[in-house]
Amino acid sequence: MIKLQVIGNLGKDCIVKEINGKNVINFSVAHTERFKDAQGNQKERTTWVECAYWTDRTAVAQYLTKGRTVYAEGSPEADAYTNKEGQVAATLRMRVQTVQLLGGNSSDGQGSNTGNVSHASASPTSVQPVMRTTPAENVSAADDLPF
Repeated sequence: MIKLQVIGNLGKDCIVKEINGKNVINFSVAHTERFKDAQGNQKERTTWVECAYWTDRTAVAQYLTKGRTVYAEGSPEADAYTNKEGQVAATLRMRVQTVQLLGGNSSDGQGSNTGNVSHASASPTSVQPVMRTTPAENVSAADDLPF
């Protein structure tokens, strides 16, 4: 299984559709990377991920608005196409399994709400891993392996 995790801003308000009796929330997430090229010039590169979140919990859609910062996790897909200029281009898509609102713009004027709304699909793959730590005094010499 390949998993894609994205943190970025929504480029526009989400769209909720019903397809064959199932609900899907479509939204686009952008992440902009800033870096210096070989000549030392400041550059920007924005990567867009088209997201499809199949869920019965469409109430989250009211919060998926343009400018909102989100974390989304799911299975990636890549599609190639020919753009208007006749050049081959690619689209990165993700079938979302988990979406979480982070800080960022909000249309309700409440500002940042980091982490207070999280929705996951009902599939077993949406279970969040739990990291467990062991107190140092309970670690045996056999646990000192370098791998």
